[in-house]
Amino acid sequence: MTFQTSHPILEVQDLTLTFGGVKALNGVSFSVAPGSITSVIGPNGAGKTSVFNTISGFYKPASGVIRFDGEDLAGITPPQRAAKGLARSFQNIALFRGMTVLDNIKLGRHCHLKTGPLAALFYSPAARREENELRQEIEERIIDFLEIDHIRKSPVSALSYGLQKRVELARALAMKPKLLLLDEPVAGMNREETEDMARFILEVRREWGVTVLMVEHDMGMVMDLSDHVVVLNFGQVIADGVPATVQANPEVAKAYLGSGDIHSLRERFQQAAQVRRSA
Repeated sequence: MTFQTSHPILEVQDLTLTFGGVKALNGVSFSVAPGSITSVIGPNGAGKTSVFNTISGFYKPASGVIRFDGEDLAGITPPQRAAKGLARSFQNIALFRGMTVLDNIKLGRHCHLKTGPLAALFYSPAARREENELRQEIEERIIDFLEIDHIRKSPVSALSYGLQKRVELARALAMKPKLLLLDEPVAGMNREETEDMARFILEVRREWGVTVLMVEHDMGMVMDLSDHVVVLNFGQVIADGVPATVQANPEVAKAYLGSGDIHSLRERFQQAAQVRRSA
């Protein structure tokens, strides 16, 4: 599959982020093509989640530019970024455990609701109509797509870890994203759950037309799903390209293995991919 790289949906240029004088990110630059699945990988502490938090607006960079759909995101709050079509999941599940699956998913659409607080408080005809339309769309499209109809009335606290991850993806899809940021979407999952999530990510891109930017440690999944891979180490980009190019980069091997042995790195990635495919 080919992509239009002249007008990326996301551009990160010379991004620098500091905490108490320590540079968590140091001149990070990369772009995400529309319709692609791009993965950000690297050893623990490389700065992957810091990149996500900066793109989402939770961290303010010391310098650099982030453009989404051609617009500079400087000064734009996280809710405003969500309303523009930038949605994300979290490394640690961020759901309301006492609420039902359906109510958690509905919260994802909050940034797009047109009914004002007063109309919602008194449950006006407009508010009632908007909620009914929202519920119908969620139940007929998102819940059906992610195969969670059987748990839609269940409290999140009663669900397995894998199903909670799926609900979090559902809430992100309810935000009507153009770009979906997935922070370790299969962390802690068993093989069957990982395979299901990988399938959903591919279908989100294919059927929904959503661009995906993903941080993930499962190298088999990364190399199988990704069109483009960005490798971070100590807050800097050390490699950037298609999976095959990244696997052949000695700097990547050094970051992961402590040496520049690309053959060992390829073997490690290939073994991870074989394990995933045989699951």
